[in-house]
Amino acid sequence: MTPPDVAFTLAPPPPGSLHALVKYARIFRVALIERMTYRGDFLIGTVLRFLPIVTTILLWRAIYQGSGQGELGGFKYREMIAYLLLTNISRMFSSMPKLAAGIAQEVREGTLKRYLIQPLDLLGFLFASRVAHKVAYVSMSFLPYAALFYLCRGYFDGFPDGLQMLAYAVSLILAFVVGFYFEASVGMVGFWFLEVTSVLYIVMTLNFFISGHMLPLDLLPQPWSTLLKLLPFQYMAYFPAVVFQGKIRGAELAFHLGLELFWAVAFAVLARTLYRTGLKRYSAFGG
Repeated sequence: MTPPDVAFTLAPPPPGSLHALVKYARIFRVALIERMTYRGDFLIGTVLRFLPIVTTILLWRAIYQGSGQGELGGFKYREMIAYLLLTNISRMFSSMPKLAAGIAQEVREGTLKRYLIQPLDLLGFLFASRVAHKVAYVSMSFLPYAALFYLCRGYFDGFPDGLQMLAYAVSLILAFVVGFYFEASVGMVGFWFLEVTSVLYIVMTLNFFISGHMLPLDLLPQPWSTLLKLLPFQYMAYFPAVVFQGKIRGAELAFHLGLELFWAVAFAVLARTLYRTGLKRYSAFGG
């Protein structure tokens, strides 16, 4: 017998109980096991990502030699290379491949209904899955990155002190939260537009540049440099890198950590709001 058509208009209650925490902990465990099944693929992919780094080092060497200057935007050549290496660590935490596109696809194809007929929250499920993905990715790429940073140790002045290292770790964790909820918010556009591929491409390409992954924001002319440092995108690449390098300290560091926390909360609220609003116009039919 064919089940009757059902329209879904209500979101499940947000997770908050101990039962919900246990449930998403199990989702994290299952997702982690799934990710670790393909350890070889993770390792090979990580090694291949090192190839563009060699090109980047050669490119910036040519830029500094061509400019005839020993310092650009407050960065010496070795500091620039160290910065670009560190942004790879920042993006390791903040980048969310296929998250926004996946949410939009779930909405378009109607598979989003599985989160509505089961005791699962979409954002909670995806968050737990992404934490598992990052744990697996960081674990598998630790040794290759450790080897890379050891070979490139001449570009660094050494490790920061304990307080600065703690601030760096906090900035990376918040970078993950900002990156996740930002891309989740972008994916919610799928509730209003049937095809969002072009929108996602523009947003992600722009984010790659204004986050400081391509070059330090200090190299941009004023007022763009100052403006971009007030936006949330810098916390996905630029900010953690300069924290490690010790270019931001004291009150300025505390201010930006607070601002990063603000953007993390703001994007979490935005993603949740867009999700609930989008569900009011969403309907899926059939079994």
